[in-house]
Amino acid sequence: MTIKSDHWIRAMAAQGMIEPFEAGQVREANGQRLISYGTSSYGYDVRCAPEFKVFTNIHSTIVDPKAFDDRSFVDSAGDSCVIPPNAFALARTIEYFRIPRDVLTLCVGKSTYARCGIIVNVTPLEPEWEGHVTLEFSNTTNLPAKIYAREGVAQLLFFESDEACAVSYKDRGGKYQGQRGVALPRA
Repeated sequence: MTIKSDHWIRAMAAQGMIEPFEAGQVREANGQRLISYGTSSYGYDVRCAPEFKVFTNIHSTIVDPKAFDDRSFVDSAGDSCVIPPNAFALARTIEYFRIPRDVLTLCVGKSTYARCGIIVNVTPLEPEWEGHVTLEFSNTTNLPAKIYAREGVAQLLFFESDEACAVSYKDRGGKYQGQRGVALPRA
């Protein structure tokens, strides 16, 4: 496997792998500094959409990945989201992805957020998966933490194999295939 460069990312985006796509790094808009997003040397910095699900224990339910109670989240929308201390929120990327059959995509957090105690967790995007990426932001601090919509929140790295996989996510009928919006856990 080889990690793919900005040239490859631009070529694949032209074939519909990332929509909408930003060919360069965007660091400011309307004279205001942003947390960067777009194509980097060896990855793509994704943006967070302005819709959030903030975890709450208001109903005192058990967090069960096989029977998740969606009342465990409070919906929020706007230019930013404040995550309570030692809590987490879900969001999604603005970008919609179509991963090629011979590519595995990994997500890593951006250092700007990591330096504030905000950890981004996303599972790999498997070959032939497509959809909006659901992002999880964990606030590891004992203070409220803010994340920003429409700005960079994580970086995707693309690894191309020298051969296509035998069985892709699409072939398996993966339960998160084609997801739009923030997808909650499914059994």
